[in-house]
Amino acid sequence: MPVPLGLLSLLPIAVCVFAAWNTRWVRPGGDDWCFLPVVHEGGLPAMVEKFYLQDNGRVVNAVLVWAYARFGEPGQQWFAPVSGVLTLALLWAFTAAVLRVTRLRVPRGVPLLVASMVTALFLFGSPNTYKTFYWPAASVSHTLPPVFVCAAAVPVLRAMSRRGKLLALGTVVLTGVSLGLVSEETSVVAATVLACALLISGRVIPEARRRFLRLCCTAGVASIVIGTLILFTSPGASRRRERKHASTMLTPDSLLGALHGFGEIAATLLTTWWYLGAVAVGVILGVVSPGVMGRAPSGRKCVPVLVAGAGALLVSGYVCTVITYPVFKHHVVSSTRLWNDYLLLYLLLLVFVGALTGHAVRDRVRRRAPVLAVGGLLYAVVCVALTASLAGLATTMQTHARDWDRQDRWMRGQAAAGAKVLPYKRLPQSRMTEPFRHGGKAKWPASCIATYYGVEDIEQAHRLP
Repeated sequence: MPVPLGLLSLLPIAVCVFAAWNTRWVRPGGDDWCFLPVVHEGGLPAMVEKFYLQDNGRVVNAVLVWAYARFGEPGQQWFAPVSGVLTLALLWAFTAAVLRVTRLRVPRGVPLLVASMVTALFLFGSPNTYKTFYWPAASVSHTLPPVFVCAAAVPVLRAMSRRGKLLALGTVVLTGVSLGLVSEETSVVAATVLACALLISGRVIPEARRRFLRLCCTAGVASIVIGTLILFTSPGASRRRERKHASTMLTPDSLLGALHGFGEIAATLLTTWWYLGAVAVGVILGVVSPGVMGRAPSGRKCVPVLVAGAGALLVSGYVCTVITYPVFKHHVVSSTRLWNDYLLLYLLLLVFVGALTGHAVRDRVRRRAPVLAVGGLLYAVVCVALTASLAGLATTMQTHARDWDRQDRWMRGQAAAGAKVLPYKRLPQSRMTEPFRHGGKAKWPASCIATYYGVEDIEQAHRLP
């Protein structure tokens, strides 16, 4: 691979570094107000009890929240850089494993090139990057779970020996059960993809590995069902269903509303131009790869994969919208963090489409340098656009952090002096939930903020102290 092309991976990595640098402006908000006091007072047992018995039954989610919240505000600020590095590393390993199992001979550096662009688009291409990347409470539920699914596929794709296959099967089962206890929506996406993989396995998987991969897919679906059943039968999930009127999920109005909402979401994803960066990196991959043993991949295998992937995306995306519609109603379209459960699948499909295009171009043109130049240019333009978006977000985060720190110091001082009721000015950031919405009628999470500062109650203030 030409050196300038290999250096392209530095661009999305630089975007990730810039985003990580801005995490110093992250401050608690939304659910954080409620999590932090529980972790501080009761630790992991209290968090597990809160989630399993009261909130939603997501036990693994409780463990992940405790892992960062136990460090207080610094834990929230360090979560994004750590999760960003983890995402890049796992997607890099996944990309390398996929290329290896498909026997595509690619120049060194291509797996990182692909993984870094997908990481940047997944973490920073959302309409609300703050909730996707910077807000840990949303990330552990909707951003990291799809990445963990890809990570679980790595030992499956690389397993050759009997011991390796047993380890891979154990990883699939553990991931499946854990997934069911951390994210209902990602569980739906993963189970749908595995079911589609089973359906097309006879046409795309070599006979030598077909039995093992079918076993892994079956074990994955079964373990996801087990985890989901544990969550579904928990007291916390029952209480959540009652609070959120989940019984209306399958009514005609809810199903039609979810269909309309998913249509709007799909239209947004299809018209977000910087997702073309995934197609561009796919084209580069296809052009620089000579294919399997020097031959382009067979359409008899590529077409079923593309059709199954698109079908899995549409079905699981709609089901995820159906699940969340009773809670968010028409706001399911603007709650963009919910898209992340199937957004990674969308980006991987775009890379696949780009790779097929690149292979087709490779066979039809004499000079590949112009194609690589166009793909590299689009790759770079997308990275610049993501950086500009992050720069604008960083400005608002900095302003919010300074106001938050000013109010925090004053409220801590007043609480230490014996105050029982404190005024609190709403400080919204990227549509984070703040108390006194809707003209002061919506109070949540006012009681959690009062607990955080050790007072009895807070009341609405219209200016900073």
